Parts: sequence; C-alpha cells; structure tokens
Amino acid sequence: MLLSFMTGFAQNYTPKSSGEIVKHNSYSLAYSEQHEQALWVLYHLKPEMVTGAADRSDDFRPDPKVSTQSASLEDYKGSGYDRGHLCPAADMKQSSTAMSETFFLSNMSPQVPGFNRGIWKNLEETVRKWSLEENGIWVVTGAIFKDNKGAIGKNKVTVPGYYYKVIYDYTGEEKMIALILPNSEREKQLSDYVVSVDLVEELTGVDFFPQLDDSTEEKLESHSDPGKWSFDRMVVQVKAQQKLSSFVQCKGITKSGNRCKNKTNNTNGCCHLHQSQAGRSSL
Repeated sequence: MLLSFMTGFAQNYTPKSSGEIVKHNSYSLAYSEQHEQALWVLYHLKPEMVTGAADRSDDFRPDPKVSTQSASLEDYKGSGYDRGHLCPAADMKQSSTAMSETFFLSNMSPQVPGFNRGIWKNLEETVRKWSLEENGIWVVTGAIFKDNKGAIGKNKVTVPGYYYKVIYDYTGEEKMIALILPNSEREKQLSDYVVSVDLVEELTGVDFFPQLDDSTEEKLESHSDPGKWSFDRMVVQVKAQQKLSSFVQCKGITKSGNRCKNKTNNTNGCCHLHQSQAGRSSL
C-alpha cells in the first residue's frame, strides 16, 4: 500500500487527447481551439492547497500560453453565462500565483448561472473535502460537448451541454469516481450523477490515466462506487433567483464615456474591469 501511495503521489499524470497541452504552475490543460476552452484540466489537489491563505484575485484574462489565443472577456460579456471555473479558484489557495492562474480564460467555460453557483459549486466543495479526508487526490475536469447550447462571443466559445469530474484517490485502497452533470439548474443529490470513468472516456475521447498499468486502470475505471466516498446526504437547493438579485449594474464609466453595462455583486459597485474607479466620488 505504501508503494502504491508513493507512486500515485510522485507520478505526473497527463491524459491522452487532442488539444494543445498548456502547463501552468499548479495545473495543466488541453486547449481546444474549436471550442475555445479546455478539453480537460488536471491537477494534484493536496490539503495545503485547500487550506492556504491566498485571497481570490478575480483577474480574469486571456491565457498567454495558448498559442492560438484563448477566449476573451468580450466573448462572455452580455452572454448571460457565467465564466465557470474548471479548476476552481478555491482549490489553489497555496499562493497568489496559483490563485491568479485559475483566472486564465483557458480555465473558463460558459456555465448556466444557477448551475455554476449551485450544484457545481457544491461538487467543488465536496472534492475539496475529499482531498482533506484522503490526504491528496488527482482531479480531472472539463466539458462534454453533447447537446450543446450554442456558442457565445466573437470567438464562438461553445456552451457545453454537460460537465464532468474524474477523481483518483491513490492513498490506501485506490479508487476512482466520475460524475457527469448537465449544464442546467438542478436540485438533486450529487451521488445521482455518479458514472464510471469508462463512460466519461467514451463521451469525451479522453484517456485519463494511461500511465497506470492496464489491469489497475481497467479495475478502477470500469466502476464508480459512491459508497466509498463521503457524499453529504442532502438535496442541493439552488436558489438562483436570490443569488442573481444581489447583482447590480456596474458604476464604472467606459472609455466611450458611457456607464458600464456589466453586472456585479462587488460591494464597491464596480465590476472586475473597473476596479480602478471604485471609490471615486463621481461614481
């Protein structure tokens, strides 16, 4: 068991798929120019990353490492969709650099607001809890481009129909679990969305952990047992309208002299584009 633990901890896993491989300090991804977002985002989630002290930066920006250029802020502006994190900001609290890198637009995908702020957020929190309980896990997450909801912006960023997470616990008794969630507002238990890793591979064309020996990979990926993971036994109540009602029009003034049309729930009344104007008496 100790050998298995050490192998899982030290291994640098990289899924096999199409897309441009981009490596940042604490996570890597495969970027799809066709969909203008990541096919997968991979990282090793350790307890110190969850319990760190880095503050959320909200510095959304294009990813300079994507050779074909990533999506832009303009693509999301006025779209009605959230810039949904694939690697959550709260998973990268170990340093300000790691936190900031989660706001690259290569790590974003257009998500229905009630989904992003509801069951997806609940899943992200659950995964962080698992990392603490298991003393480290591997996380892969991304979109499934089936039943898509169209595209947004000049760069035609695809709005996916579904999202997945694949989790590999290499500590103690090795285990994997996968979930597929529709990009829509839901009120169900997370465990209702558990599927096999094999199914996610079939739907995405991604081979998630090819570095494992064939027998281990087959055993772990063929079946997900929710009973081996500590799900909170409660229905996720998504109160999207209440959450959205806290957003107001930004007080900032654009370069053309008009009031910004972005919505924000920042206490200073300015969106991320106009933080430099926060506190001015003219606002």
